Amino acid sequence: MSSYVALLRAVNVGRGEKLPMKELKRLCEEAGFESVATFIASGNVVFRSGDSPDKAKTILEQRIEDFCGVHIDVFIRTAREMSDLVDANPYPDEPGNKVAVMFLDHRPPADLAKGAKGVAGERFTPAAQEVFVHYPDGLGQSKLKLDVGAGTTRNMNSVAKLAEMAKAL
Repeated sequence: MSSYVALLRAVNVGRGEKLPMKELKRLCEEAGFESVATFIASGNVVFRSGDSPDKAKTILEQRIEDFCGVHIDVFIRTAREMSDLVDANPYPDEPGNKVAVMFLDHRPPADLAKGAKGVAGERFTPAAQEVFVHYPDGLGQSKLKLDVGAGTTRNMNSVAKLAEMAKAL
């Protein structure tokens, strides 16, 4: 059994899909995932499973689609990968609410800066399947757009908490 963190894209934020966390927890438990716990209402869940990360992603996306009637992207990381992201933060001296991780299903482009639009003091650093971003004025104020395809973003405070929760499973 492995410990995983699932991060849902565009759930319960802005004009995103609405999915109560008690329903997300239920969907995970019905999928056979164990030790399921959610964190805040924006689509974060930790669990244990004997499935591979790819299989867990497929199962969870299908269950959510069956429940909501629309496809919602899910990004899965192991407990170790989440912990490694906390350790790899290239902006450790910045407040956790002003540094975020964009989670992707692929390696970010090597020329990340080339496709960036709306840069106004933000700094960004690619990682394995993520991009770290420092938002000096806060994420909500930023107009930054990175050409990375579909992804979901969590601030470092949330990443650290999810890493801690997954490690404790």
